[in-house]
Amino acid sequence: MNLPTLVWRNLVRRRGRFAFTLAGTAIGVAAFVALLTIGQGLTRDVHRQAQGLGADLVVTPKGWCAYEQISVLTGEQLPEAIPEADVAKIVAVPGLKAVVPHLNEQTAFRNRPVPVIGVVPAEMRALRGWTVSEGRYFASADEAGVVLGSAIAQQFALKPGDAFTVRGRPVPVLGVLRETGTKDDIATFVPLALAQQLYGVEGKVSFLTVRVADLSQIEQAKLAIEEAANVSVVSDRQLVSSILSIVGAVGSAMQAVAAVGVLAAAFGILNTLLTAVYERRREIGILQAIGGTRRILFAAFILESMLYGLLGGAGGVALGGVAARLLGPYFAANNGVMVALQAAPTAVLPDVSTIFAILLSSTIVAIVAGLYPAARAAQLSPVEAMRHV
Repeated sequence: MNLPTLVWRNLVRRRGRFAFTLAGTAIGVAAFVALLTIGQGLTRDVHRQAQGLGADLVVTPKGWCAYEQISVLTGEQLPEAIPEADVAKIVAVPGLKAVVPHLNEQTAFRNRPVPVIGVVPAEMRALRGWTVSEGRYFASADEAGVVLGSAIAQQFALKPGDAFTVRGRPVPVLGVLRETGTKDDIATFVPLALAQQLYGVEGKVSFLTVRVADLSQIEQAKLAIEEAANVSVVSDRQLVSSILSIVGAVGSAMQAVAAVGVLAAAFGILNTLLTAVYERRREIGILQAIGGTRRILFAAFILESMLYGLLGGAGGVALGGVAARLLGPYFAANNGVMVALQAAPTAVLPDVSTIFAILLSSTIVAIVAGLYPAARAAQLSPVEAMRHV
């Protein structure tokens, strides 16, 4: 009988123990893989939302915290803190291609919260490159109407001509935007003047998005805006970096917790193999009697531990991918950062190199866990082992 066959028969001899040890390894790896894929999906969503802004710079009131910066991407309600006098000063700064004000508010429609964003229609459409799938876009900057994101229209089964209520006032639905894959799909848009009137904040906006004529002059434009008005300015890259630093911290903490599960699985493998050494002393004695060397005994137990890591890792990768797809929305709904991002990230399945690295890592951890039991088995003297024959 060759060594691989012997090892496999020893593994499956105690099928219950084999199954539970393998399951422990798979669950530990699955937890790590699930959190990794959810985190990658969230990172992708943050980048997509930032690209959806269509801006080079974001102008915010001074002193905004990280949550308010996140809300720039999500369309959540924001303070009305930039007066239009400052907006006029910023528009006058040379080298700016477009300056688009936003007023982020919220309303309740059919007992559900819905973002309402006040915009300058023509400038906003040019910035985002919107197209209309149903109905039409705003005909003028002060038209009393609303244009819906595709997800909002689908959620409430609304179409052009229906009435949408903003703060108790019915406003006709003019059109529905084509799906963008960004937070614009889950928002409603009204002309800025109408939004300011409805919410009683005439002359104020929440933040501005800015396009720079020459990207090589972006830092100079940023300084010029800050000198012209009492505001803060961040680039789209700085905004994404700030948000991802928060997301990364949460993700790292969760992956550290998952790594503890992998470590616990390693101790399970160690315990299983130590028990196997005790139970198989008779077989060890027979192997030594027919010429089996300590090297062969050591290799046999290392091979067993390696199989636990390899098989458990493979099962964990598959289980983790499924868990990420099924539990991603639940995880998002119970995580403060993801709630702020309004994200239920879709799982980004690991690529081949990442899967290989995970399998290699789980196998190495299992081999390390098997070193002590393998050494114990190899150190048994033939006389001691034969006492159990």
